[in-house]
Amino acid sequence: MSDDKPIYMLNALWYKPDGGDKKYREYLKAAGPVMLKHGGEKLSSYIPQKAIIGKFDADLVFTVKWPSEKVFHEFITDPEYKEISHLREEAIVDSLLIMCDKIGK
Repeated sequence: MSDDKPIYMLNALWYKPDGGDKKYREYLKAAGPVMLKHGGEKLSSYIPQKAIIGKFDADLVFTVKWPSEKVFHEFITDPEYKEISHLREEAIVDSLLIMCDKIGK
């Protein structure tokens, strides 16, 4: 992927039992301003209901649009982000992050 075109990060999360969802909301509140500083835009969020084909039991699925892959890497290496990233790890047992390209630009 080119550094001059937007990317879309598909996120799937599995919360830790007993409060992972609450802790993740705390993470989102802290990370949101840093994401915006780097041009990230949270798009749709979904709570999966059931897998129809295959096995998938995530607690939350959402997409974030980034100006470029380079900008995304700047976000995750930002010292301000690094200070709060522990909240994410405290909230989830597993995650899946898939970089996507949009069809039909």
